[in-house]
Amino acid sequence: MLNLIWWCRRRCAVCAGREADRPGILNRLTGNTVDHSVLCEFRARLAEADAADRLLQVMLHRLTEAGLLKSGGRQRPDATHVLAAVRTLSRLELVGESLRAALEKLAQADPDWLLPRVEPEWDKRYGRKVQIGKVPGGKAGVTALAEAFGRDGQKVLAAAWAADAPPRLRTLTQVEILRRVWMHHYYWDARGRLRWRDGHALPPASLRFDSPYDTDAHYCVKRDTAWSGYRTHFTETCTSELPEVVVHVATTIAPVQDGELTAQIHDDLVAMDLTPAEHAVDAAYASRTQIEPAQRVHGITLLGPVVPDHSHQAKSEAGFDKAAFTIDWDHRRATCPQGNLSREWRPLRISGHDYIRITFDKATCLACPVRPQCTDAVSGPRSLALLPTRELHKIQQHNRLDQRTEQWQRRYAIRAGIEATLSQNVRACGLRRTRYRGCQDARPARTDRAGLQRHPHRRLDRRPDPPPAGTQPLPRPLPPN
Repeated sequence: MLNLIWWCRRRCAVCAGREADRPGILNRLTGNTVDHSVLCEFRARLAEADAADRLLQVMLHRLTEAGLLKSGGRQRPDATHVLAAVRTLSRLELVGESLRAALEKLAQADPDWLLPRVEPEWDKRYGRKVQIGKVPGGKAGVTALAEAFGRDGQKVLAAAWAADAPPRLRTLTQVEILRRVWMHHYYWDARGRLRWRDGHALPPASLRFDSPYDTDAHYCVKRDTAWSGYRTHFTETCTSELPEVVVHVATTIAPVQDGELTAQIHDDLVAMDLTPAEHAVDAAYASRTQIEPAQRVHGITLLGPVVPDHSHQAKSEAGFDKAAFTIDWDHRRATCPQGNLSREWRPLRISGHDYIRITFDKATCLACPVRPQCTDAVSGPRSLALLPTRELHKIQQHNRLDQRTEQWQRRYAIRAGIEATLSQNVRACGLRRTRYRGCQDARPARTDRAGLQRHPHRRLDRRPDPPPAGTQPLPRPLPPN
């Protein structure tokens, strides 16, 4: 990837007037001149004022004018994990390194204020990068060392927020990060002593970060993959007889689930006038709360598997599952396969989601001749948990029946192509690990790679054209630090 960027920058300097030159377009977007020899300046200008997004918009506009891209077709999104450009830290190392980073910034900002507050043993603890191996004493030893870090950090925070402290010290980025880390990993007990939090009492991963140098680096686990960093979402076109082009890129912190981006992706595509008629997504994007709004608001058909019915009646295919019951939404009642009416209809909330609970009469259920096919409860009646509205219930039932057909499976098979796009970006462009810290700084690299990766006229895994005649050969770029 560095070789390609090197060639692009040199070609930009030689062919500054060419419309297709990406750095040339960037010059016109930012009003500055890109020096092809300074990679950091090129990347910094991409990060300024969303220049990378605007650069992608220019490319998509050119493709639309050429008839290679249009709205109303088919698209497919997917996400992959991105490792942050930070060292993996344990909780002990995180609090120690956060305090060391804060002390470094305070020493630069106001050394005279900090010097009388430094303890003699701090030079040994925080004089160099904090690296902690096995701590003697087991769990008690870990807690003792963590609370020693906590007392040192609390002393610094209390001094910074004292009335006689310079107010600018509290606004230092590393001091604010230190305050947040202490909130995440410590608490005050009933006696007013600072205590180390147990691992089960930590805030959720979406609130706490894993490095004092990148507060966007969050821990996440997805199936068998655990990482600290971000999550990048790619959306590409897959309309037949047209090239496959990445039209949308979004980068979030790792704990943000795929389904939370569905509405945002649709809104962005509508704003770009690239609204698809059909969006082939996986189960993470096609939740029950996304299918109906996508069709109603934007006219987008979300083609994706919904969660199947996990009841034992549906699994055995020999009992009465939810589809066997007739639901009367107007009169708020249900009829079982034997013709009996429900007795109770009331709202229900499970894991933060709203449902409707329908219960049948206990005496009627106990005397039913087909009770073994309906429920395995020993003495209780049959009950149903339905989605809260008629529209959501119909969508769920229709999709569950539809996705069993061979026609639906052939139609949905096109979604697998996005896996090749992600694989190509990971293998050819180094998408898996970012070189920059923070979602905002890392996003231009994701957007820049996406714009080149699925370009209809060239691919990144092919060597670039030779330099124009009369130019000197380029030295091989050094690997990143």
